[in-house]
Amino acid sequence: MTDQEEGGPAPLSGITTELTVEGMSCRNCARHVTEALQSVVGVAAAVVSLEEKHATVRWRLGVKASPSALEEAVAAKGFQAKVQLTDESAHHDSHGGWRFNVIFGLSVTVPLLLGEWVFGWGMTSWFQWTTFILAFAVQVLCGARFYRGAWNQIKVGESSMDTLVALGSTTAFGYSLWALFDGVGGHLYFVEAAAIITLISIGHWLEERMSLRAESSLRHLLNLAPPMARLLLPDGSEKDVPASQLRVKDRVVLRPGGLVPADGMLAEGATTVNESMLTGESAPVDKHVGESLYAGTINLNGSVVMQVVATGEMTALARIIAAVQRAQNSRANIQRLADRVSSVFVPIVVLAAVAAGLWWGLAPEQARATHGFLGHFLWMSHPPANVLAGAISATAAVLIVACPCAMGLATPAAIMAGANAAARRGILIRDGLALERAGTITSVVFDKTGTLTHGKPTVVASQVFASQKADSDHLKLAAAVARHSTHPLSQAVAQIFPDTMAFEVWREIAGSGVEAQLKGESDVIRLGSLNWLRSSGVDVMTGRKFEEKWMSSGASLLGLSSGKSLLLLIALQDSIKSGAADVVDELKKQGLKVYMITGDHLQTAQAVAAKVGILAENVFAQVRPEQKAQWILQLQEKGERAAFVGDGINDAPALKQANLGIAVSRASDVAMDAADLVLLRSDIQAIPESIRLARASLLTIKQNLFWAFFYNSAAIPLAALGFLSPVICAATMGFSDVIVIGNALRLSRRF
Repeated sequence: MTDQEEGGPAPLSGITTELTVEGMSCRNCARHVTEALQSVVGVAAAVVSLEEKHATVRWRLGVKASPSALEEAVAAKGFQAKVQLTDESAHHDSHGGWRFNVIFGLSVTVPLLLGEWVFGWGMTSWFQWTTFILAFAVQVLCGARFYRGAWNQIKVGESSMDTLVALGSTTAFGYSLWALFDGVGGHLYFVEAAAIITLISIGHWLEERMSLRAESSLRHLLNLAPPMARLLLPDGSEKDVPASQLRVKDRVVLRPGGLVPADGMLAEGATTVNESMLTGESAPVDKHVGESLYAGTINLNGSVVMQVVATGEMTALARIIAAVQRAQNSRANIQRLADRVSSVFVPIVVLAAVAAGLWWGLAPEQARATHGFLGHFLWMSHPPANVLAGAISATAAVLIVACPCAMGLATPAAIMAGANAAARRGILIRDGLALERAGTITSVVFDKTGTLTHGKPTVVASQVFASQKADSDHLKLAAAVARHSTHPLSQAVAQIFPDTMAFEVWREIAGSGVEAQLKGESDVIRLGSLNWLRSSGVDVMTGRKFEEKWMSSGASLLGLSSGKSLLLLIALQDSIKSGAADVVDELKKQGLKVYMITGDHLQTAQAVAAKVGILAENVFAQVRPEQKAQWILQLQEKGERAAFVGDGINDAPALKQANLGIAVSRASDVAMDAADLVLLRSDIQAIPESIRLARASLLTIKQNLFWAFFYNSAAIPLAALGFLSPVICAATMGFSDVIVIGNALRLSRRF
């Protein structure tokens, strides 16, 4: 166990544990180890490196690390984990790993293949003994990983691809060994046994290369936060301390070019910050006193002082990492069939291999006749003449050609690539189910305020309708009534005058407005929507011309009344986000219906909708916050699979009700549980891209699953019928995983 006070790959929480993990042979194994580690109570996140046989586990703040629990969880999955107690490198490559297998295996296998297939030495005694010696070396030095993996899986009652490789290679080698010493003559399979291990090792080596690329975004996030911070002491001096020791309210000095070590608030000075690693927004952001800073971002050009407001798992960066890992390790519904098949795949393959061997051994004439008949439609091949050799060859071929990993990786590889591609663009995907749902939506519903508009309305006009007092008196009263409300419109009105008033009664009616009573007065003062004032008995017809003029231009109106009399009308406008019309147009081009939902008056809502290109009939106006989910439900009842886009503050019910909830947020809000997708930028430009990415990811999942099922359903019968030799089977099986991962990586190149 290493406390990351001295730096390390993931210094986001107080303690990390580094482990070496043995027995992993493919990305599927690494996924099982990751799931085992994350199942341990108190673990915040776990990252497993297949290439380095290494795992980094981050514990939650305040949780006592339990290395033994990690080792036990990994052992229960059939692998061995050992906690690093010293400063031994986490980036070791024991015995060269797959690279050693590839180099040594090729150096042995290629000359043997040339000797047998090119020079025709296969039946000579000296060459057979040479192949025995060299193939034995490959079995021991390169095959050891497969044998250990198979044995470890057997000990916990599991099976994996290692089981099939070990059985297939051993079958070929064992038969050849018996034939060599017994002198029965005929073709020996030492070369095939060595080639099986070598070719599958090449496949795993390529898989490792691709997996590293697929994990690049998460690795980048894990290494964003700096290990050290410059703490400003009470006496004004500065001290370098581990970032993991920072506490809330600590003051930290940030130098130009330095990384922000925790979430905080700018306390002194002004600077420009690069937040692209969190939000995907390339433009630097100016920061002034009182504004937020986020761990992992870069202070570009100012020497400033920051006050810490969040550390460890509470930082935006830690939440983003958790969200990406949750997505990568999640399952989609479409994967369930593959999971059920994979759980019984190896036993079925072993039975199929035994059946094929018995058929070729006990009914060789029938097997050859079937092979010859099908050869006219497929291709002609030459099974071994020796009956026992034919049985052994068919058995080994079936064992080798089967690939459970292709099915196991089909969905996770695509989800990982999709989640990483999204994270690079400031889009957080909650899980595989969210990605799957995003790929099937038919409509997008926008909440107007804070999504299509900036959510910061300003007062643009007002008109007084009661002349007993000065105009400013009515405006001051409206500002005072609005001051304690959190609604954006009320906050805009409160900015008109800073004065406060003493109210005997004050209360807010959600979705309508606020009402109050001044001390010593009996009339109820109301500030809110005109519909609410009208339903309260206020005569609002006197302001009809003002209402029509400003609503037609897309303004929102608030009325101020005293008793039954209308005192004041206020017009407020919220500027539409740049590019909102382009976003709506792009969504339409993708074949999606676009709706808008708002609490504004219908005329105001339709004016805004017209500016961004939403059809008038697709506007839901005068909808109270608690009613938004009901409108989403109505669309769903009509057969729509609806995505709802909200600001994530008052829209939780609608985000939950929608088939896909999209929250337009800032980095500090990424922990919203209601949303399926979180946009770390406050604009909506990423929405069409996120839907395109989701659709591409879903298509990739389907392609991978089709390939995995098609490959196995075609390859296993072909191997059993004698059309695929063990060497060809090893090559195709080794590259089946590569095809699945390579197809998933196309997402990274496209997005």
